[in-house]
Amino acid sequence: MVSWKGIYFILSLFWGSFFGSIFMLGPFLPLMFVNPSWYRWVNNRLVATWLTLPVALLETMFGVKVLITGDAFIPGERSVIIMNHRTRMDWMFLWNCLLRYSYLRLEKICLKASLKSVPGFGWAMQAAAYIFIHRKWKDDKSHFEDMINYFCDIREPLQLLIFPEGTDLTENSKARSNDFAEKNGLQKYEYVLHPRTTGFTFVVDCLREGKNLDAVHDITVAYPHNIPQTERHLLRGDFPKEIHFHVHRYPIDTLPTSKEDLQLWCHKRWEEKEQRLRSFYQGEKNFYFTGQTVIPPCKSELRVMVVKLLSILYWTLFSPAMCLLIYSYSLVRWYFIITIVILVLQERIFGGLEIIELACYRFLHKQPHLNTKKNE
Repeated sequence: MVSWKGIYFILSLFWGSFFGSIFMLGPFLPLMFVNPSWYRWVNNRLVATWLTLPVALLETMFGVKVLITGDAFIPGERSVIIMNHRTRMDWMFLWNCLLRYSYLRLEKICLKASLKSVPGFGWAMQAAAYIFIHRKWKDDKSHFEDMINYFCDIREPLQLLIFPEGTDLTENSKARSNDFAEKNGLQKYEYVLHPRTTGFTFVVDCLREGKNLDAVHDITVAYPHNIPQTERHLLRGDFPKEIHFHVHRYPIDTLPTSKEDLQLWCHKRWEEKEQRLRSFYQGEKNFYFTGQTVIPPCKSELRVMVVKLLSILYWTLFSPAMCLLIYSYSLVRWYFIITIVILVLQERIFGGLEIIELACYRFLHKQPHLNTKKNE
């Protein structure tokens, strides 16, 4: 059974991303052909306004409680965020953490490529320059390389979220992970999956080489009560009562420099996650046993509350206002239709807005390849 809360939540996010892509992001599309770095600067901030909406709805209207323990973020620092993938919604719930401890405009996410075709959500993620992957390294390596080098070239700080496990934790994915562990003489896990380290090590090396990385944030996420595994659970109104994040911050100069050692480092973090989550779920279902308490947020609760209330007010009025404009003015209707056609066709013909953005940067800066070592 669906619930009115779930329907309201999903529709609010969808219509916000749909009309936001057309009427907020759409007018700035020509800017990428003039100056891609300006286009990126503007889009990051526009997309961040929408990222505050799910945070506001989850906490203000649905009573979701978020607790963050461990090491503090340094606001604005450039990092790679690695996190266990407990549910398909982890990436969205992390925004509740980043709103208080960092800047949402810095976040980029590695996502499966099929999501970019979703109207509204997919258009916004393309405009945000999220990194879409096909989960085949030989296909993904070149795109990873181009995107990361682009961010380094334009000196755009970012916090790149990666799920080394590759998929969320389910009975099927856990069985596959344990089969892999048995074949390779590794420990079987109950609360996490064995990580795939190739992408992680490649990203860290590229960002470190481009001098665009300050730290790696290793985040463990846990749900002490109900665990909404998929979007269907949210549609039913099954929102998590509590979300716990435990953060370990590793400055970049403390990480190994060799690829092999960095892979071992990542595997070690997952061994620790398994132990940490076992203690969490078999104990009092909090991370206080680590000896680290709740991190003081870098933004006051008053400031966070104001942001959440303004977000709900803005996005509640925005979509109906755009519908009224479409209904009232033929010029707006034509803009609406033409922009939808452009967003659909560009993805099918060129592969997405982020691909066009890369091409524009290469052309304007006379760089046939962003990575000068690609052919070495």
